[in-house]
Amino acid sequence: MDRAYDSREPAISERETEIVELVARGLTNQEIAQVLTISKRTVDNHVSNIFTKTGAKNRVALLNWAMDNGKICRDGFNCCAIDTSHP
Repeated sequence: MDRAYDSREPAISERETEIVELVARGLTNQEIAQVLTISKRTVDNHVSNIFTKTGAKNRVALLNWAMDNGKICRDGFNCCAIDTSHP
């Protein structure tokens, strides 16, 4: 089966994870740049690097990869519950 993304989990940085989360919220690269107080060109580079690392060809494929790999969740779907009962 031909997939638009690679399901293996590549190493993406904390900043790249933050950008994926903002993409998941529907922000454009320009809006992400404003939120993170960085240039749009820097965001463009991060997004390009994320696509390369994940094998995603577009934002939808990237979000599918991110959900499959626990990087983002939506309304409780694909979320890991953290056990806070232990000190």
